Amino acid sequence: MAGNDAFFDGFLDDYYAESEEHLTAAADTLLRLDKLIGQPAAERAAVDDLFRYFHTLKAISAMVELKPAEVLAHHLEHYLRAIRDGENALTAGGTDLLIEGTRRLEQIISAHRTQTALPAINDVVAGVASLIRVAARPAADSPERSSEDRRWICTFVPTKELLASGFGVDAIRKRLAEIGTIVDATPRVGPNATISFEFTLLVPYSVDVVQQLIDVPVTVQAETTVNAAVEGTALPIGSDASAPAASGTGTSLSHVVRVDLSRLDHLMQSVGDMVISRARLSDSLTRIERHVPAVEWRAVQENAVAIDRQLRMLRESIMRVRLVPVGEIFRRMPFVVRDLARENGKKVQLELRGQTTEIDKYLIERLMDPVLHLVRNAVSHGIEAPDVRLAEGKKPEGTITLTAAAVGDVVTLEVADDGRGVDVAAVVEKAREAGLTIPAGALDVSDILNILCAPGFSTKRETDRESGRGVGMAVVKETIEQLSGTVTLDTEPGQGTRYILQLPVTLAIADALIGRVGVESFAIPQGSVREVIDVPEADIRQLEQNEIAPYRDGALPIIRLARIFGIPDSPAGHVHVFVTGTGSNAVGIAVDRIVGQREIVVRTIADPLVRVDGVSGATDLGDGRVVLILDPAVLGRLARQRTPRAIGDAAAWGRLRAFK
Repeated sequence: MAGNDAFFDGFLDDYYAESEEHLTAAADTLLRLDKLIGQPAAERAAVDDLFRYFHTLKAISAMVELKPAEVLAHHLEHYLRAIRDGENALTAGGTDLLIEGTRRLEQIISAHRTQTALPAINDVVAGVASLIRVAARPAADSPERSSEDRRWICTFVPTKELLASGFGVDAIRKRLAEIGTIVDATPRVGPNATISFEFTLLVPYSVDVVQQLIDVPVTVQAETTVNAAVEGTALPIGSDASAPAASGTGTSLSHVVRVDLSRLDHLMQSVGDMVISRARLSDSLTRIERHVPAVEWRAVQENAVAIDRQLRMLRESIMRVRLVPVGEIFRRMPFVVRDLARENGKKVQLELRGQTTEIDKYLIERLMDPVLHLVRNAVSHGIEAPDVRLAEGKKPEGTITLTAAAVGDVVTLEVADDGRGVDVAAVVEKAREAGLTIPAGALDVSDILNILCAPGFSTKRETDRESGRGVGMAVVKETIEQLSGTVTLDTEPGQGTRYILQLPVTLAIADALIGRVGVESFAIPQGSVREVIDVPEADIRQLEQNEIAPYRDGALPIIRLARIFGIPDSPAGHVHVFVTGTGSNAVGIAVDRIVGQREIVVRTIADPLVRVDGVSGATDLGDGRVVLILDPAVLGRLARQRTPRAIGDAAAWGRLRAFK
C-alpha cells in the first residue's frame, strides 16, 4: 500500500485509535498487576489480559508495517507467554520492563503518527530477553508433541457480503479454535489493497478438517511438515485460541464511528453561526411584534420557541460528541507517581475519583501538562519520606488524590495530598531572595498562590525532573486562566495541600449573563457567577483605593466596570453585582443594570494589540454589535492585589472600541 493512498490513510487512523485503546487497557492492567505479584489466580488473569493486548498490538502494527512496534510487542508477548506457561515467574523487575515497554510502544506509535524520529527499543528488548528462562520441554517437532497432530493452512478473504452474514475475522477464528489450536494468524495484503488472513491450525489426525469446515468460507490446505508451535516471526491478528476471551462487554465496532476532531470543530462553528442568526431573528421579532396581530403573532412566537429549543438540543448533542472522560488525563498519572516515588524513596498511593466526568476534548489536551505538574509537585514537595511520616504519627505511605466532578457547565479538578503542606516561611524567604514583592501583613492562601505562580519562582535549590524547571506553577496558572478557569489553593501545615482547578466544560458555546454599563454591554459566563445581588451605594466603602461591600458576614471586593474601562456610568442609588469566586477569592463585578441571560458564541481575541486583561473574548448578541466577554478569574486576581491597578487604560479601551 502506498503511504499516500486514501484507503491506507484511513486504515492508519483506525490503527492509531485501536492502538490507543489497547495501550490504555494494558496500562490499567499493569497497574493492577503490580499489586498482584504472588497472588497466582489474580496474577494469571492479569497476565492473560496483557497477553491479549500485546498480541493484538503486534498484529495490527504488522499490518501497517510499523516494524519497531511489532517487534517490541512480540517480545513483550513472548515474555508473558513464558509466564503463562510456567517457564518464568513474574517479578517486580519484569513488571517494570512491561511498564517501560508499554510506554515505549506508546512513544513509537505517537512518533509514527507525527512523522518524527522513532525511539529505540533495543534496551527494552534486551531486558526482556534476559528475563526469559526457557525451561526444558519437548522440541516442537518431537514425537511427544506432534505424533497426533497435523498442520492445516486456512485462508479467509473478508468481503462485505460475508461480514453482513456474520462471517468476520473473529467469527472465523472462533470456529477454527473449536476444532484445533491456532498457532499462527497472519494478515496478507494482495493486489488492489485486498486483505486476507492466513490461519495455521494444528489439528489431530483423527479430525476430518475439510468436513468440519465445509460450511465456513475458508480455503483449506494441509501442510506436509508437522510442527506444534511457531515462535519468533509469526504476526497474529487479534487473540489466539489460547488467550482468554475479553472480560466485560464493549461497544460493537458496527456502532462506533471515529470522526476527526477538526470536523467536529467545523460543525460546532456552524452551530455557533446558527446561534447568532437565531439571536438576530429574536431581535427582529421583538421590533416587529407591535405590527403583527396577536393571533398571528402567537403562531410566530410558538415557531420561534420551537426553533430555539431544537437549536439548543442540537448544540447539546454536538457537545456530547466532543466530550471525553477526564480519565484520559488521569490514566497517565499512576506511572508518574510510581516512578517518582521510587526515585525519591517515598511510598505513595494514588487515588482516582470521578474518572468518567466528561469535558471537551480540547480541554483534555490543554490540561494534561498542568495536572501532570501538580502531581509531580505533590510527590516532590508534598509527600514526606516514610521515616518522617512515621515520626509525625502518619502512615508511612502518603496519598495523592485526583478528583473530577462536573456541576452544570463547570468542571472541577482537584489535586490533593496528605503531606507536609506549604511551608509559608520558606516560600516568603525564597520570594524575597528572588526579588518578588511580598504583600504587607498576614498572607492568605491567595497571596501564597500568587507567589508560587510567579514566573521563575521555585522553592527547590536545584532543578529536578519531578518539580519541573522553575516555571511550572506559572505555566499551570497561565494555562488555566487562558481556558477561562481559576486555580485556588487550600493548604494546612502537616496536613496536606489541595489545588482546585475550575473550568467551563467547553469553550465554544456557553450560557452567559449580560450586564450593561452606560451604553456598553458585557457578557459574564454563567458558570462563573455564584449569585447576583443588589448593593446600595451607601453600603460601599473605600479601602486603600479599593472598594468593598458587606457580604455574608464578611467583605466583598467590588470591581466597577465603569471605572476600570473608563466608561461613563449612569448614577443610581444602587448597583447590580455579579458575585464570582468562593471564600477569600470572592469578588463582585458591578454593573448599572442586568439585561438577562443569553446563549453566546465565544470568539477569542487573537490580535495582541487589542487584548486587555480581564477580557477573554467577544460575542455577537444578534444586533450586530460586538459584546466583550469578561474573564472573572483575571478580574478577581487583579482586584485582590494590594496595590490598585487599572485593568484597561485609555489606550487599551480605545483599541477595544476600534475592535468593536
